[in-house]
Amino acid sequence: MKKPVTITITGAAGNIGYALAFRVASGQMLGADQPINLNLLEISPALGTVSGVVMELHDCAFATLNRISATDDAKIAFRDCDYAMLVGARPRGPGMERKDLLLENAKIFSAQGKAMNEVASRDVRVLVVGNPANTNSLIAQRNAPALNPKNFTAMTRLDHNRGRAQVALKAGVAVADVRHIIIWGNHSGTQYPDLHHATISGKPALGVVGDQWFRENYIPTVQQRGAAVIKARGTSSAASAAAAAIDHIHDWALGSASGDWVSMAVPSDGSYGIAAGVIYSFPVTCQNGQYSIVQGLPIDDFSRSRMQATYDELCEERDGVKDLL
Repeated sequence: MKKPVTITITGAAGNIGYALAFRVASGQMLGADQPINLNLLEISPALGTVSGVVMELHDCAFATLNRISATDDAKIAFRDCDYAMLVGARPRGPGMERKDLLLENAKIFSAQGKAMNEVASRDVRVLVVGNPANTNSLIAQRNAPALNPKNFTAMTRLDHNRGRAQVALKAGVAVADVRHIIIWGNHSGTQYPDLHHATISGKPALGVVGDQWFRENYIPTVQQRGAAVIKARGTSSAASAAAAAIDHIHDWALGSASGDWVSMAVPSDGSYGIAAGVIYSFPVTCQNGQYSIVQGLPIDDFSRSRMQATYDELCEERDGVKDLL
């Protein structure tokens, strides 16, 4: 067995955090040979609930779970943390404008960024799941100047998985036969699910599913999938979000599938004309604990306009919380 790594999950008493904690503790994320110290961070009123989660985790007797703790103190939860999975966020309430939601979450993620800056591992890898995920990740990053800015990411893997599954269903193939789909931009309704480079069993995906289906059905289905789940279940995606978070960290840490790429929202570096200063979803490959943006893909006018629209939204979000950056 290897030396234990420390993983912090915030919002651990919530639906996503609950679905996530057991899979992380079981070794599904980092492997059956990787011991884990698991820190659960919750707000004070939820400490009673999270204590029940701790009981259940102990009762599972996972071989990979070395130690577990639960706290409402960010400096305790993030101490020596190697992986931070920031799930807890303020949900959008009735009558709440998007800008109000941004500001409320900015307070949470600026505080967590400062705590990580002070006590986390200097190579901590951060995944933000709580929405608005891209901008929350940017806020945490800007409040942790001592940490590697490249290590702050946001989750668009759920959108990526949704998109891949929709193509597989349409084409009547296994999900494994669908490769090279892309989610560009923001984890929001402006995201751009792109099939121009995707393949189905080695053939161009658009030649199989058709351009009309791609534009009229696929794009809005992926963009609005979260709302569709809420309408059907009466609550937001939890198990699928947890699965995507597992996938994101697993591939980042252990490597993505050979010959394919995945979507990760990462700090923009000028690739594809997306200026630095936002956390933007790109196609990436992962190897040796690092991600690399896939370069050199041709972008047509339709795709360019969609990519620009989601970038503009991210810039608007960033500007709305500039005082906390």
